[in-house]
Amino acid sequence: MRSVGRWVLVCLWATALTAQNAGSRGVIGGVVTDPSGAAIPKASVRLTPTGGAPELSATTDDSGSFRFNNAGTPPFILTVEREGFEAGLTKIQANDRSASALRIVLRLAGVKQEVTIRETVGEVSTDSSENLDVVTLDRALLDRLPIFDQNYVAAMSQFLDPGSIATGGVTLVVNGMEQRNIGVSASAIQQVKINQNPYSAEFSRPGRGRVEILTKPGSSEYHGAGNFIFRDYHLNGRDAFASARAAEQRRIFEGSILGPLGKSHRNTFMISADREEQDLEVLVYAFTPSGILRQNLPAPQRDTFLSAGITHFFSTGHTGLLRGSYRDSGTVNRGAGGFVLPEAAANTSDREDELTYNDNLTVSAHLLNQFRIMFGRQHTPTVSVTSGPAIVVAGSFVGGGAQADRLQTENHIALNEILSWQKGKHQIRTGINVPDISRRGLDDFTNFGGTYTFSTLADYQAQRPFSYVRQQGDGHVVFLETIVGGFFQDDYLLRPNLTLSAGIRYDWQNFFHDNNNFSPRLSFAWAPGKSRRFVFRGGAGFFYDRSGAGPIFDLERYNGIRLRQVVLTDPSYPDPGNIGIQPTAITRLDPHIRLPYLVQFSAGVERQLSKSTTLAATYWATRGVSLFRSRDVNAPPPPNYLVRPNPGIGVYRQIEASGHLQSDSLEITFRGNLTRYFSGMAQYTLGRAYNDVPGTYSGSTRSTGINAFPANNYDLSGEWARADYDQRHRFNLLGTTHAARYLDFGVSLSANTGAPYSITTGRDDFRTGYANARPPGVPRNSLEGGGSIDLNLRWFHEFLLKGKKEGPRFTTAIDAFNVPNLVNYSSYTGNLSSPFFGQPVSSKPARRVQATLRFEF
Repeated sequence: MRSVGRWVLVCLWATALTAQNAGSRGVIGGVVTDPSGAAIPKASVRLTPTGGAPELSATTDDSGSFRFNNAGTPPFILTVEREGFEAGLTKIQANDRSASALRIVLRLAGVKQEVTIRETVGEVSTDSSENLDVVTLDRALLDRLPIFDQNYVAAMSQFLDPGSIATGGVTLVVNGMEQRNIGVSASAIQQVKINQNPYSAEFSRPGRGRVEILTKPGSSEYHGAGNFIFRDYHLNGRDAFASARAAEQRRIFEGSILGPLGKSHRNTFMISADREEQDLEVLVYAFTPSGILRQNLPAPQRDTFLSAGITHFFSTGHTGLLRGSYRDSGTVNRGAGGFVLPEAAANTSDREDELTYNDNLTVSAHLLNQFRIMFGRQHTPTVSVTSGPAIVVAGSFVGGGAQADRLQTENHIALNEILSWQKGKHQIRTGINVPDISRRGLDDFTNFGGTYTFSTLADYQAQRPFSYVRQQGDGHVVFLETIVGGFFQDDYLLRPNLTLSAGIRYDWQNFFHDNNNFSPRLSFAWAPGKSRRFVFRGGAGFFYDRSGAGPIFDLERYNGIRLRQVVLTDPSYPDPGNIGIQPTAITRLDPHIRLPYLVQFSAGVERQLSKSTTLAATYWATRGVSLFRSRDVNAPPPPNYLVRPNPGIGVYRQIEASGHLQSDSLEITFRGNLTRYFSGMAQYTLGRAYNDVPGTYSGSTRSTGINAFPANNYDLSGEWARADYDQRHRFNLLGTTHAARYLDFGVSLSANTGAPYSITTGRDDFRTGYANARPPGVPRNSLEGGGSIDLNLRWFHEFLLKGKKEGPRFTTAIDAFNVPNLVNYSSYTGNLSSPFFGQPVSSKPARRVQATLRFEF
């Protein structure tokens, strides 16, 4: 690490020697720190000209830096605000030559919760991180909007672009570091953002494929928040496919407390906790030999989370934070619901522990070093409710045993080492990201009892399965996964009204022998004229993907020796015979495989409509190159599809990088005060996405084509079609309104057109063991499901205990999700052999009502 640090320093200072030292006329910038010298990120900075010109605003980055590129002529009043600190005021005179390298020190203060949407409205700026199509929720909005169970990541996921999301799912960045979990409970979160600085070289994914979270800072006084959330089925609507309302109840106890530790004020602490008791039910809706089955099945969940951290001020400009967290959760009857009968469910539990250390060192007024390291471990067993063979009747029901027994473990390390340097016209960040070094283990006993698959109910009753899949052998696998990245980025002020951001990133993952993954990024922001009401933005960049751990487990397990997986077509039932003499399946990487990447580019314009409203319109284009897919290269060939070319091998799954994606969209974002009573943001997206790799997207998770096979392994012409997540029109709105003393509301509205789905025959026409064949000449995703409208409301009111806004308070809130109780169908059956063909078989949740009681001090 010392050698790497020296190398990064040499690169940084070599670049610094070529930079211009003098600030440009009209540039106001600097660094915001706390009394110890530690940088304060995400502080609100307002520059107010005394002559009555429009006020400018900005936000400090992770290094505490801010900059106004075309501020105009002094004098100014500079106001800096950040929750947990007293506001700072600085006067800038006409003869102040250091205005481009200010150092603002904020004193610690009480945490103020009184923040409105209007205060979050940014004005047009040429800073690379001030794009106005960013979606931002600060602490005030998080408390005022209807957010189901305080799950902020799921609530924000509606603003993500599925085509920008990695194979392993949404990238979560917490306090500047890529992590899998937030690490604190909901009330300790300060801010959530999507699409800030979309072409930043610091991150592996585009802005619309990651969620950035900032947690609360320390405080010199004691502050806290506690929430009790309650929901009961008596106030909920009935699922459209259920015969009765699900008898559910959910109780959440959550809170956080922070303040000084001892009298020296050199140490502060924060403790957060969350206990969730969820007595939930899942709906089984299937077609069995006895007819349609509608059954509400209890699926209770218990989740306990605890985190504690200490911040220590070593000296002026040097701060360290040590935080540990513990999570223990369990779910009963997981996997049941829809076509899956209760007998095919499984019980799971998950234990996860993490220890994180953050170190911020201000080397000088221009140089900041940030080091973060995280250690974690995870233990996740899964046990099937019943142990019998699994029975799958395509498009009708799934019964028998779940065949899901397994134990997955993980010990992992992640670290960041980042240097930030700012002087004159340059803002430079460079560093090393190591998102994951992990020892992963798996004891796989799945499908040791076998799975029979039938095309129709008639075939099931006649005992004619078309495939039988069973595993046997050694399912114990251990491997080391390593993911490493490095980046360099310079935000350069070419002119007072023109900023150029240029960077390059390198990504590497073991198991994939691809060592040239350099991804350049370039963007600009230009504000023509003197009014500063228009900003034109554009950019382009390369973004490399990762495989995730699942495919690597497959490579290690199915090597032809360790774990045998046998796939039989047209087997006998109920006794398939001696499978020990049958050829086993193998999983291999394509010898020419490389890591997939996206090329994304955009162009847009931002307009300052008034002091508190802005409008942004952006065209986005994404091209996916060499995307992951799987193919059975030993499948029976045409024209008869009878015998595998190599009879000594079963399924020969080859993981390839040969898929493609083409996505184009126009995104219009409005932010500000729509009326004197309503403030918020609205975003409309008109787009289309085509690819040749199946992949579904739901919430913050994604299932991609790396695990999916094409219908015909020898003919991929029918695979190029609408992407599974393609929705032509999407509209999202977030906002709050204040009409009277007891009429405070938060609103969330989402409206989308339908997504496509495919027609399949329900038969194994190509004798591969999978019933994913389509009728001749019919491409993938040729049908379209229905659209959806989701309206959520929150009524809230604060009761001040001492009559002061800064004092303790109670807040009561009532949330209603899917207020009009609309039926939004979510799954359509394209299986021609299914009794449900062409029909929806599930819907998004009906109306749910949730009550919240919060205490803050």
